[in-house]
Amino acid sequence: MMSRTASTPTPRFRRRLAWLPAFLFLLSAALPAHAWGPLGHRLVARLAEDGLSPAARVELDRLLAAEPGATLAGIATWADELRGSDPVLGRRTAAWHYVNIGEAGCRYQAKLHCPDGDCVNAALEAQGRILADRRRSDAERLQALKFVVHMAGDAHQPLHAGNFHDRGGNRHQINFRGKGTNLHALWDSGMLNTRGMDEDAWLRRLRAQPAPARVGLASPPRAGFAVPWVEQSCRIATAPDVYPRGHVIDDAYLSAHLPALEAQLRAGGARLAELLDATLGSTP
Repeated sequence: MMSRTASTPTPRFRRRLAWLPAFLFLLSAALPAHAWGPLGHRLVARLAEDGLSPAARVELDRLLAAEPGATLAGIATWADELRGSDPVLGRRTAAWHYVNIGEAGCRYQAKLHCPDGDCVNAALEAQGRILADRRRSDAERLQALKFVVHMAGDAHQPLHAGNFHDRGGNRHQINFRGKGTNLHALWDSGMLNTRGMDEDAWLRRLRAQPAPARVGLASPPRAGFAVPWVEQSCRIATAPDVYPRGHVIDDAYLSAHLPALEAQLRAGGARLAELLDATLGSTP
């Protein structure tokens, strides 16, 4: 009988190895992707700066002055970077980046989808109230500003308001230009990167597109103002052709969906500007 050696795994060990690929796949699928990626978040912030009122800009500059060199675009990715810089706060706020309402026909129900206020639209509203409250310390309001800028971008990334069963496309594997990725990552940054444009070129392109009409946010903004934003994102994410047949992404897919992605970036910037006007531009 052949003796077992280090190069001959036991049957039990082989059974354990058989589980490894599936385990690694589930582990990687469970990791949330960064919404929009740095480019998308910075674009939303820079577009918002275009629409700020003079009063909001003065207060914005005053709060940012606490961190020399800070800009609205520069703080736009702070909430994603918490995973490395402040893991405790990062874990506590992890659910603030999304709300999964696709299975509900894109109709947000607070008790069902956000019972503890831990979802992107509810957290955005809560942080907006902190930002608007002049009785709060500047440090509290600056942190709230960082969350507001980031979550306004997240609320307009369609797959951050998509389906629960696949974690907003994170578990939907695709093949894009010969490489494996997932649908969420494609909508975060993959489609934007196909243009081969830098940030300034993207900004010029998006500035040329029409911005949505202002809705006149109250100061401070009323509860529920961000619900239409995530419901609109959800309708884009759950459109019949968003999930490709055969899991292969081709140029026709990009041509069909990149315009919607660009429109969401444009809308995110305009709505963030209106939100900052309502929270920063009001008279103390």
